[in-house]
Amino acid sequence: MPVPLSSQLLPLFLFALAGALTPGPNNMISAGSGAAFGFRRTLPQIWGVTVGFAVMVVAIGLGLGTLFLAIPYMHQTLKIVGALYLLYLAWKIAHAGGPGGGAEVEKPMTLLQSALFQWVNPKAWTIALSIVPAFTTVGGDDLFAEVAMIALVSGLVTFPSLCLWAGFGALLARLLSTRRQQRIVNYVMAALVAASVVMLFL
Repeated sequence: MPVPLSSQLLPLFLFALAGALTPGPNNMISAGSGAAFGFRRTLPQIWGVTVGFAVMVVAIGLGLGTLFLAIPYMHQTLKIVGALYLLYLAWKIAHAGGPGGGAEVEKPMTLLQSALFQWVNPKAWTIALSIVPAFTTVGGDDLFAEVAMIALVSGLVTFPSLCLWAGFGALLARLLSTRRQQRIVNYVMAALVAASVVMLFL
Protein backbone atom coordinates (compact mmCIF):
# COMPACT_ATOMS: atom_id res chain seq x y z
CA MET A 1 0.00 0.00 0.00
CA PRO A 2 1.51 3.40 -0.97
CA VAL A 3 2.68 5.62 1.90
CA PRO A 4 0.68 8.89 2.04
CA LEU A 5 2.64 11.98 1.00
CA SER A 6 1.76 13.72 4.29
CA SER A 7 3.52 11.05 6.35
CA GLN A 8 6.66 11.48 4.22
CA LEU A 9 7.03 15.21 4.85
CA LEU A 10 9.13 15.08 8.04
CA PRO A 11 11.65 12.48 6.83
CA LEU A 12 11.80 14.26 3.46
CA PHE A 13 12.46 17.58 5.17
CA LEU A 14 15.22 16.11 7.36
CA PHE A 15 16.83 14.36 4.39
CA ALA A 16 16.79 17.56 2.30
CA LEU A 17 18.04 19.66 5.21
CA ALA A 18 21.00 17.36 5.81
CA GLY A 19 21.94 17.59 2.14
CA ALA A 20 21.56 21.37 2.02
CA LEU A 21 23.40 22.27 5.23
CA THR A 22 26.38 19.94 5.06
CA PRO A 23 29.56 21.28 3.39
CA GLY A 24 29.78 20.92 -0.35
CA PRO A 25 30.51 22.97 -3.47
CA ASN A 26 27.33 25.08 -3.30
CA ASN A 27 27.85 25.95 0.37
CA MET A 28 31.52 26.81 -0.11
CA ILE A 29 30.71 28.99 -3.11
CA SER A 30 28.00 30.83 -1.13
CA ALA A 31 30.33 31.43 1.82
CA GLY A 32 33.19 32.49 -0.44
CA SER A 33 30.96 34.75 -2.53
CA GLY A 34 29.47 36.30 0.61
CA ALA A 35 32.95 37.12 1.88
CA ALA A 36 34.25 38.39 -1.45
CA PHE A 37 31.21 40.21 -2.84
CA GLY A 38 28.78 40.65 0.07
CA PHE A 39 25.47 38.98 0.90
CA ARG A 40 23.24 40.96 -1.46
CA ARG A 41 25.41 40.29 -4.51
CA THR A 42 25.46 36.59 -3.61
CA LEU A 43 21.65 36.27 -3.70
CA PRO A 44 21.53 35.44 -7.45
CA GLN A 45 23.88 32.51 -6.81
CA ILE A 46 21.63 31.31 -3.97
CA TRP A 47 18.49 31.59 -6.11
CA GLY A 48 20.27 29.84 -8.96
CA VAL A 49 21.16 26.84 -6.81
CA THR A 50 17.64 26.71 -5.36
CA VAL A 51 15.93 26.78 -8.75
CA GLY A 52 18.55 24.68 -10.53
CA PHE A 53 18.45 21.89 -8.00
CA ALA A 54 14.63 21.81 -7.98
CA VAL A 55 14.65 21.50 -11.79
CA MET A 56 17.20 18.68 -11.51
CA VAL A 57 14.98 16.82 -9.03
CA VAL A 58 11.99 17.10 -11.40
CA ALA A 59 14.09 15.95 -14.37
CA ILE A 60 15.42 12.94 -12.47
CA GLY A 61 11.97 12.13 -11.11
CA LEU A 62 10.60 12.09 -14.64
CA GLY A 63 13.26 9.71 -15.95
CA LEU A 64 16.60 11.46 -16.49
CA GLY A 65 18.19 9.54 -13.63
CA THR A 66 18.06 6.28 -15.57
CA LEU A 67 20.09 7.87 -18.40
CA PHE A 68 22.71 9.06 -15.91
CA LEU A 69 23.01 5.58 -14.40
CA ALA A 70 23.14 3.91 -17.82
CA ILE A 71 26.25 5.84 -18.93
CA PRO A 72 29.03 4.98 -16.44
CA TYR A 73 31.62 7.50 -17.69
CA MET A 74 29.16 10.43 -17.34
CA HIS A 75 29.71 10.59 -13.58
CA GLN A 76 33.49 10.87 -13.91
CA THR A 77 33.15 13.47 -16.65
CA LEU A 78 30.87 15.58 -14.45
CA LYS A 79 33.39 15.35 -11.62
CA ILE A 80 36.21 16.63 -13.79
CA VAL A 81 34.18 19.48 -15.31
CA GLY A 82 32.83 20.44 -11.87
CA ALA A 83 36.33 20.38 -10.35
CA LEU A 84 37.76 22.65 -13.06
CA TYR A 85 34.89 25.11 -12.64
CA LEU A 86 35.31 25.17 -8.86
CA LEU A 87 39.00 25.95 -9.24
CA TYR A 88 38.09 28.84 -11.54
CA LEU A 89 35.60 30.15 -8.95
CA ALA A 90 38.21 29.82 -6.20
CA TRP A 91 40.55 31.98 -8.28
CA LYS A 92 37.80 34.61 -8.73
CA ILE A 93 37.08 34.71 -4.99
CA ALA A 94 40.77 34.95 -4.08
CA HIS A 95 41.17 38.00 -6.35
CA ALA A 96 37.91 39.76 -5.44
CA GLY A 97 37.99 43.21 -3.92
CA GLY A 98 35.90 42.58 -0.82
CA PRO A 99 32.15 43.08 -0.11
CA GLY A 100 30.72 45.64 -2.49
CA GLY A 101 34.14 46.38 -3.95
CA GLY A 102 36.47 45.08 -6.54
CA ALA A 103 36.81 45.73 -10.21
CA GLU A 104 33.89 45.39 -12.59
CA VAL A 105 35.27 42.12 -13.96
CA GLU A 106 35.11 40.60 -10.50
CA LYS A 107 31.51 39.43 -10.31
CA PRO A 108 29.79 36.67 -8.33
CA MET A 109 27.99 33.85 -10.10
CA THR A 110 24.75 34.77 -11.83
CA LEU A 111 21.46 32.96 -11.30
CA LEU A 112 21.81 31.13 -14.62
CA GLN A 113 25.44 30.14 -13.99
CA SER A 114 24.52 28.74 -10.56
CA ALA A 115 21.53 26.86 -11.93
CA LEU A 116 23.62 25.33 -14.72
CA PHE A 117 26.42 24.47 -12.28
CA GLN A 118 24.10 21.94 -10.61
CA TRP A 119 24.39 19.73 -13.69
CA VAL A 120 28.16 19.37 -13.17
CA ASN A 121 27.97 19.29 -9.37
CA PRO A 122 28.41 15.65 -8.26
CA LYS A 123 27.02 16.36 -4.78
CA ALA A 124 23.81 17.70 -6.32
CA TRP A 125 23.56 14.60 -8.52
CA THR A 126 24.21 12.31 -5.54
CA ILE A 127 21.52 13.94 -3.40
CA ALA A 128 18.98 14.09 -6.24
CA LEU A 129 19.60 10.47 -7.25
CA SER A 130 19.11 9.44 -3.60
CA ILE A 131 16.15 11.58 -2.60
CA VAL A 132 13.93 10.85 -5.64
CA PRO A 133 13.83 7.03 -5.31
CA ALA A 134 13.63 7.26 -1.52
CA PHE A 135 10.45 9.36 -1.55
CA THR A 136 8.60 8.20 -4.66
CA THR A 137 6.43 5.13 -5.13
CA VAL A 138 7.41 2.70 -7.88
CA GLY A 139 4.49 2.40 -10.29
CA GLY A 140 2.43 4.80 -8.19
CA ASP A 141 -0.28 7.02 -9.63
CA ASP A 142 0.99 10.09 -7.77
CA LEU A 143 4.53 10.19 -9.18
CA PHE A 144 4.28 13.77 -10.44
CA ALA A 145 2.82 14.97 -7.12
CA GLU A 146 5.58 13.16 -5.22
CA VAL A 147 8.34 14.61 -7.41
CA ALA A 148 6.81 18.09 -7.15
CA MET A 149 6.73 17.75 -3.35
CA ILE A 150 10.39 16.68 -3.26
CA ALA A 151 11.37 19.64 -5.46
CA LEU A 152 9.36 22.07 -3.31
CA VAL A 153 10.77 20.84 0.00
CA SER A 154 14.29 20.83 -1.45
CA GLY A 155 13.89 24.44 -2.53
CA LEU A 156 12.45 25.46 0.84
CA VAL A 157 15.50 24.14 2.69
CA THR A 158 18.16 25.02 0.11
CA PHE A 159 17.52 28.76 0.05
CA PRO A 160 17.82 29.48 3.81
CA SER A 161 20.72 27.03 4.16
CA LEU A 162 22.76 28.84 1.52
CA CYS A 163 21.74 32.19 3.03
CA LEU A 164 23.34 31.04 6.29
CA TRP A 165 26.57 30.14 4.53
CA ALA A 166 26.63 33.39 2.55
CA GLY A 167 25.80 35.39 5.68
CA PHE A 168 28.63 33.71 7.54
CA GLY A 169 31.09 34.66 4.79
CA ALA A 170 29.83 38.25 4.61
CA LEU A 171 29.94 38.66 8.40
CA LEU A 172 33.45 37.32 8.59
CA ALA A 173 34.60 39.74 5.91
CA ARG A 174 32.99 42.69 7.73
CA LEU A 175 34.48 41.76 11.09
CA LEU A 176 37.92 41.75 9.50
CA SER A 177 37.62 45.21 7.99
CA THR A 178 41.12 46.17 6.86
CA ARG A 179 42.18 45.58 3.28
CA ARG A 180 44.82 43.06 4.34
CA GLN A 181 42.38 41.15 6.57
CA GLN A 182 39.79 41.01 3.78
CA ARG A 183 42.39 39.60 1.41
CA ILE A 184 43.15 36.90 3.98
CA VAL A 185 39.41 36.08 4.27
CA ASN A 186 39.17 35.88 0.47
CA TYR A 187 42.16 33.54 0.33
CA VAL A 188 40.70 31.33 3.08
CA MET A 189 37.29 31.16 1.39
CA ALA A 190 38.94 30.48 -1.96
CA ALA A 191 40.94 27.68 -0.35
CA LEU A 192 37.70 26.18 1.03
CA VAL A 193 36.10 26.28 -2.42
CA ALA A 194 39.21 24.65 -3.87
CA ALA A 195 39.16 22.08 -1.05
CA SER A 196 35.62 21.11 -2.06
CA VAL A 197 37.23 19.77 -5.24
CA VAL A 198 38.78 17.09 -3.04
CA MET A 199 35.29 16.19 -1.78
CA LEU A 200 34.25 15.42 -5.35
CA PHE A 201 36.76 12.62 -5.59
CA LEU A 202 36.31 11.02 -2.15
